[in-house]
Amino acid sequence: MGLTYFKRFRMELDLDRPLFAAPTCPPAYQLLPFDERLIRDHAAAKFLSFRQELDVNVFPCLGRRDGCLQLMREIAKRSGFVPEATWLLQYTNPQSGRQESVGTVQGLQYEGWGAIQNLGICPLHRGGGLGTLLLHMAARGFRSVGLARMHLEVTTDNTAALRLYERLGFRRAKVVYKAAEVAMA
Repeated sequence: MGLTYFKRFRMELDLDRPLFAAPTCPPAYQLLPFDERLIRDHAAAKFLSFRQELDVNVFPCLGRRDGCLQLMREIAKRSGFVPEATWLLQYTNPQSGRQESVGTVQGLQYEGWGAIQNLGICPLHRGGGLGTLLLHMAARGFRSVGLARMHLEVTTDNTAALRLYERLGFRRAKVVYKAAEVAMA
C-alpha cells in the first residue's frame, strides 16, 4: 500500500442569494425527508452511486455496502447533523412496481456552514436533473435552520460533478488534498 494525495476543490454557495431552480420531481420518483428508519435505504443509494466511482479511491468505505451503512449511521449521529438537509430519492419501477433507493444527500452544520456529504445518484438515473433536485432540497434545508452558506468538496477529476456544481452557482474557493492509502501495482 502507498499513500496518494487526491486533489479536491472546496466549492461554496451563498444561500442568501436566490437559489438555483430545481427541476420538478419526475413521476416515477419520490423525495423522502430524513427518517432514521431510512438509514439503510440511504446507505444502499450511497453504495450504488459510488461503488464504481473515483471517490472510492479517496473514501474506500463507499465501495462496500457495510461501509456505506456504517458511514450513514455515523453521519446521522454527529452533533452537527442537519436532518432538514438530508434527503433520499426513491424510484418506483413502472414494470415491476418495485421501489429502489437511487439517490441520497446528507447535510452537516460546521462552523456556521452547511456541509454537503456524499451527494450521489445511481448511474442509471443520472442526467435527468436528480442531482440538482437533491442539492436544491439540501440548500433549502440549510436555509431553514438559519445557515447562509454551504460547501462541498469534489475530487478535481470528477468533471461531471464539477460542471454541475459550477452551473448551479457554486464557486471554487480553495484546493484541498485528501490523503488515501491505495494499492501499489
